Amino acid sequence: MSDPTKLARYLSLEGKNVFITGGGTGIGAAIVTAFVEQGAHVAFVDVAEAESRALASQLASGSKAKIWWRTCDVRDVAALQAATHDAARELGDFSVLVNNVARDDRHTLESVTPEYWDERMSVNQRPAFFAIQSLVPGMKRLGGGSIINLGSTGWQTKGSGYPCYAIAKSSVNGLTRGLADSLGADRIRINTVSPGWVMTERQISMWLNAEGEADIQRNQCLPDKLQPSDVARMVLFLASDDGAMCTAQEFKVDAGWN
Repeated sequence: MSDPTKLARYLSLEGKNVFITGGGTGIGAAIVTAFVEQGAHVAFVDVAEAESRALASQLASGSKAKIWWRTCDVRDVAALQAATHDAARELGDFSVLVNNVARDDRHTLESVTPEYWDERMSVNQRPAFFAIQSLVPGMKRLGGGSIINLGSTGWQTKGSGYPCYAIAKSSVNGLTRGLADSLGADRIRINTVSPGWVMTERQISMWLNAEGEADIQRNQCLPDKLQPSDVARMVLFLASDDGAMCTAQEFKVDAGWN
């Protein structure tokens, strides 16, 4: 396992403004924490008010970085874009956007109604596009930026039990590739980070059983369980100047899942 005291420090992230969706829990909370530890100023939104408040309070007590957060249901595009604008008024333009918010609720092909389909896309697909739309003008004013979209390896390994989630997450690669050329003209990079099976509290409590443990041992090349912080470290690299010439790509953090 990695020694956290010996991991990379990205000096280019100090003082940068970062906006993160779904930053209150799970992978999002790890990403928020990682950026604050790098000295970046972080704004995040999440529906989990208690967890978000606790995270912001914990991080603020030990850092000089500015932390802005708001309870926000990203299914409401107007509310999401209002949050980005209000955060920018307080912190300044954002040079980094991390589109993390998602929810992998289980469902079947037969159970999906048009209403359920729309609701799933309003969580797992639509927010990324409209967060980008809202924050790109500020990145242009700054002379560049980095957008990191969280994808998934689940659909790539033919994971079952969440067809709407799989469809939404597969479209993340299209979003990244489809915007890379036009954004690149303004030195705005856009990439996808696709996690494998990450051991968040939600995953452990809901789906990690004896069969899941066996799946991990059978399918991962590396024996250790994937942690939210492992994903966060890839996001840091892509947000930093060290990743300055990386765009239009997908980076997998999955311990070599077969």
